[in-house]
Amino acid sequence: MRLSEVKNKETVIITKVLGHGSFRKRITEMGFVKGKEVTVIKNAPFNGPIEYKILDYNITLRRTEANLIEVVSQDEAHTFVAQNFEGVIDYENLKISAKEKERTLNIALVGNPNCGKTTLFNFLSGSKEHVGNYSGVTIDAKKATFTNNGYLFNIFDLPGTYSLTAYSPEEIYVRNFIMDETPDIVINVIDSSNLERNLFLTTQLIDMDIKVVIALNMYDELLRNGGKFDYRSLGKLIGIPIIPLVSSKGKGIQELIEKTIEVYEDQDPIVRHIHINYGIELEKSIQSLRKKIKLEKPITDTISSRFLSIKLLERDKQTIESLTSYPNFAEIEKAAQSEIKRIESIYNEDSETVITDAKYGFISGALQETYKQRRKNTAKTSEKIDKILTNNILGFPIFILSISLAFFATFKIGAIPMHWIENLIAFISQHISELLPNGMLKDLIIHGIIDGTGSVLVFLPNILILFLFLSFMEDSGYMARAAFIMDKIMHRFGLHGRSFIPMVMGFGCNVPAIMATRTLRSPSDRLLTMLIIPFMSCSARLPVYVLFITAFFPQNPALVLSVIYFSGILIAFLTAQLLNRTIFKSKETPFVLELPPYRLPTVKNILIHMWDKARQYLQKIGGVILIGVIIIWALGYFPREIPSDNSNIPEIVANQSSQVKSQSQRLQDSYLGQLGQFIQPVMSPLGFDWKMSVSLLAGLPAKEIIVSTMGVLYQVEQDHKNVGLSAKLTQEEYISGEKKGEKVISIPVALAFIAFVLIYFPCLGVIATIRSESGKIKWALFTVVYTTSVAWIISFLVFRVSTYILM
Repeated sequence: MRLSEVKNKETVIITKVLGHGSFRKRITEMGFVKGKEVTVIKNAPFNGPIEYKILDYNITLRRTEANLIEVVSQDEAHTFVAQNFEGVIDYENLKISAKEKERTLNIALVGNPNCGKTTLFNFLSGSKEHVGNYSGVTIDAKKATFTNNGYLFNIFDLPGTYSLTAYSPEEIYVRNFIMDETPDIVINVIDSSNLERNLFLTTQLIDMDIKVVIALNMYDELLRNGGKFDYRSLGKLIGIPIIPLVSSKGKGIQELIEKTIEVYEDQDPIVRHIHINYGIELEKSIQSLRKKIKLEKPITDTISSRFLSIKLLERDKQTIESLTSYPNFAEIEKAAQSEIKRIESIYNEDSETVITDAKYGFISGALQETYKQRRKNTAKTSEKIDKILTNNILGFPIFILSISLAFFATFKIGAIPMHWIENLIAFISQHISELLPNGMLKDLIIHGIIDGTGSVLVFLPNILILFLFLSFMEDSGYMARAAFIMDKIMHRFGLHGRSFIPMVMGFGCNVPAIMATRTLRSPSDRLLTMLIIPFMSCSARLPVYVLFITAFFPQNPALVLSVIYFSGILIAFLTAQLLNRTIFKSKETPFVLELPPYRLPTVKNILIHMWDKARQYLQKIGGVILIGVIIIWALGYFPREIPSDNSNIPEIVANQSSQVKSQSQRLQDSYLGQLGQFIQPVMSPLGFDWKMSVSLLAGLPAKEIIVSTMGVLYQVEQDHKNVGLSAKLTQEEYISGEKKGEKVISIPVALAFIAFVLIYFPCLGVIATIRSESGKIKWALFTVVYTTSVAWIISFLVFRVSTYILM
């Protein structure tokens, strides 16, 4: 709890002093340090100051100041005292519990994209967050907890950002987190292979006057490239301890933890606050603004007045907004404009550029004294690889070949374990069928749960193989090159080159891909990318593709799957061009994308990514898919009464025995059959029977439910002969009416069904994400209507054209 929350006459123990710089110095000098007793004397009226007794003298603090002091009360002390303790919690026990609470550290990981921040987070905490060698993987804060050396660490992995300027959502998020949450220590993760660029963010952390420890990550690369870095001298120069480490291999992690504890306990001799000297003229402007800002204490208790002054000179909108409530805001704003005008007249450059140049000047001078890089005549390895992979002629064909190879392996390699799982499910189903007596329970377990969830489970190997390739491309750094290659094409369709990475992420799951659009600078680019991501075939659609390709296109599976995925990309591009010419008419934003060095992905990271996807898939099978299967089974099982006259209802079934006729007839008369026949008129022009229509409707919560629904609807035979769902789809025939004897699912119908699944919106979760990320429900509704309409039109054209060609 905070000191501002303590009631009158209550005594507490201080566990932590938050805030920064001058506030911390002033408050600690008055005796507000860890372990000291504080008693509340009285509260002033109208939420005014509070009088406290500490070190036998009385002192008053404003509530905003008291809110920056963490304490432990006698009530809270109960949670820290041994369970076998009996008696009253006295002050000694209160101090013990305070000591325990003092040993809790809140750590924020801050760094540039691709610096290995999330890898460090995973190693520290044992988490399994996805790691990618490109910008935009972490899109919000991830929290984990671990203990070490008797301390409890709450560690937060913040989004990768190049600076703390209020320019992009991730920059604003990181800055607000540091200001609002006031972490005890900020670990600034730096990529050793790019010191100058990474240290720019460090200079901004120095301006904020907070406790920082630098994690010099990928230090092995610096040594391997022949560099010599006196990081100890640089640490002394900037007042920040620097620990070299290789987070992917766990080297230096323990040293980093120990150094973090030393800094937290104020035991590190290197730690000191410095002011970066920006030059005589800039320093004059900074000091002038600081005097006016410091007149009002509340904001400067949590945010450095120097940092605010520099941001005002940079015309930072968020800083201006945070000061609008100040009584002397008009005076501050007038002074800032005056200083900006003065600086720009002296340097003949805008003030933000002047400050940026000064920062890089400081960094360059510091590195000149401490860092020596071996000059090489030969090109770096990454540059050699780029000559081939990003070649003007070879780059695009190599990209297409890489994706096609992934699809080929998805089918060819995945087919082996897929058949094993199919046989295992058939074996389990047969034995359970022999053990259980006929009845509703048996029907639920066999025809509902096993057939439904089993039909989805068989595609797990295919999904894992596809993610193996995607993980390799992401972790190696090739995905950023793919965005570079595709920029020209995307630009022609009105898309920003950086949109390609969220689009590729959409092949995994559309929800995080939509959230990853936060990395785009322009709001219109962001919204446009959100609206086209649903055309990217997520992993939930892959089981449907594999099912139909295995059944109807077994000769060229990789080619067909490649055509499906690239068709989705083409539709996304065409939609972007249409929306750009009608709704989004914004100015062009520059294409700035870091091309990180190529790195060999670690087996651990790839396995983590694959396991994470397998876990999500299995959780979905045991969650939403299982629930969906049971609902579909129940709707198909009830009511049990069969009408006496069903001459007008067409029967569809593969096996024409009377027993199967009865099962099919009962299914058509069920609630599910009635629903299917209700929507059938809308879908019949596409060649779909009522079962296919119901499957599409059932797939709204999750696309995997399409397969599980088909597993329930089409597997109505009582005698199981180890025939998979794909084989049953090819055998399904009309047994009455005008189409008697014809296949229910022909090649044109299969193509139309695949097209519909490809285009109509992925799931309700995606629609909810578009609603939350765009901030307007109209874009969520637009996505539903637009994608479904386009899906129906294209499926109709595919069905009619392919029928005409195959006649």
